Amino acid sequence: MIDEREADNLFREYRRTHDVALRNRLVENYLYIAEILAKKFSGRGVEYDDLYQVASEALIAGVEKFDPDLGNRFTTYITPTVTGMIKNYFRDYSRSVRVPRRLYSVAVKVREATDEYFAEFGVKPTVKQLSEQLKLPEELIIEALECRSPVSLDAGVKTSGEEEKESPLYELISDNGSAFEKFEDKESLKAEIEKLDPTEKKVISLRFLQGKSQSEVGKILGVSQMFVSRAERKIVEKLKEALL
Repeated sequence: MIDEREADNLFREYRRTHDVALRNRLVENYLYIAEILAKKFSGRGVEYDDLYQVASEALIAGVEKFDPDLGNRFTTYITPTVTGMIKNYFRDYSRSVRVPRRLYSVAVKVREATDEYFAEFGVKPTVKQLSEQLKLPEELIIEALECRSPVSLDAGVKTSGEEEKESPLYELISDNGSAFEKFEDKESLKAEIEKLDPTEKKVISLRFLQGKSQSEVGKILGVSQMFVSRAERKIVEKLKEALL
């Protein structure tokens, strides 16, 4: 093990030279942190080896960015960084369809723009219209539309009153962190959904599995968009209470 003073000197030397050998030496010295954190989160539906790989990649990135002259100890700096990457991996792993983070971000924007357009004009926008509105290539819009994930944990839910804000469901059913810290896998969520009444199940299916807008769900169920919005909030609170 390298002591803290020697490690700081190596970090300064690495920042000056970007010598890969120095970086690798530092990474090897702190690999125990990746091991500890990977073990901490193992047994929650993801293999230890996968978690260790994620933690190791985060450690390498942390070594490359760390500046000892800012006054922080590396162990203090890297622990929350690695933990955050592992939590993000759990969130991404919960999707039945995995897509690149950048493409997923575009898909969210496309969905929001589509819902806004439909609410205003009563029809869905064309790919060209979405491309012009979002200032993105049509090919990227098409790719985003094709990769939309039908997983309820990532579904958008409007949660506030007059100024409605859309947030992923996994954020609403978690408590200051990943939902996987509160229950082992999505089976708990599925079990609670089965306890909902038929109308609530229909809302869940249409909104979160089929990706329909609140207006579309309202038309199918013969109710107003406001009814659907209130139903979503009620469902989320019910699931949150049951799971936490």
